[in-house]
Amino acid sequence: MKLLMIEDNKSVSEMMSMFFQKEDWDVTFAYDGNEAVDKFKEDPTGWDIITLDLNLPGKDGMQVAKEIREVSQTVPIIMLTARDSDSDQVLGLEMGADDYVTKPFSPITLIARIKALHRRVELGEGEEHEENGNGAYDVTTEHLQLSTKTREAFLDGKQIENLTPKEFDLLKTLAQKPKQVFSREQLLELVWDYEYYGDERTVDAHIKKLRQKIEKVGPQVIQTVWGVGYKYDDTGITAPNDADEKSETE
Repeated sequence: MKLLMIEDNKSVSEMMSMFFQKEDWDVTFAYDGNEAVDKFKEDPTGWDIITLDLNLPGKDGMQVAKEIREVSQTVPIIMLTARDSDSDQVLGLEMGADDYVTKPFSPITLIARIKALHRRVELGEGEEHEENGNGAYDVTTEHLQLSTKTREAFLDGKQIENLTPKEFDLLKTLAQKPKQVFSREQLLELVWDYEYYGDERTVDAHIKKLRQKIEKVGPQVIQTVWGVGYKYDDTGITAPNDADEKSETE
C-alpha cells in the first residue's frame, strides 16, 4: 500500500513511520500544505490512502482536502484533527475526507482505520471485476441506477455528481435494500468496515453531504427514521416524464 501522510509534527511522523514499516507500507511524508499538494499532484492516481492533518502551515488541511478533491474524487482521505468539535469534524468530512481520527491517537487506532478504509476500496474494486464488460448497472431501483464499475449514480437519468468514495458506498449500501432501516452502527460496520473505532457523527456528516448532492438533481431519497437510523426510499416519487404526462392529461 502506498500512503501519503501529511503531518507537520515530525515526531508524530517518525513514530508512525516505524509502524508503517512493520506493515511493509510505502509511505511518503509532507510537512506543510503546499508541499502536500505538490507531492499529491506528482502522482494523483498513485496513492492508496492519504492521511491529512487539519492544522498545517502554508495551507491548512481544509484547503489541502479541497485541492485534492478537485483533482481526484476517489482517493481515500483520513483527516487527523486535534479539534474535537462537531463543526470541525463535519466540515472536514464535507470537504471530502472519508474518515477522521482525533488527536492524540494511538498508532494502532490509525493503522486499524487505514486498513478498514483500504479494505473497503479493495472490495469495491473486486466487485468491478465481477461485473460484465457492458457497463451494466449493478444497483437499480425505480428511480436510481448505480454502477460500481464506473462509480456513477443516476437519479431519474441525472447524474449525482462528485460523490466521494464513502458517499458512493453509503448510497449503494442503502439502495441495495430499499426501505430497510440501517442504524448508524450498522452503516459504520458495512460502509466503513469497523465496529469498535467508529463515531456515529461520521455517518451523519456523510448523510448530510450525500443528501445535498442528491437534491441538486432530484427529490430526496435518503430518509431519516428518527431514533433508529436511515433508509433509502424512492416510492412516491414522480419521475419527470410521468409528471409531464400528468400535466398534459389535466
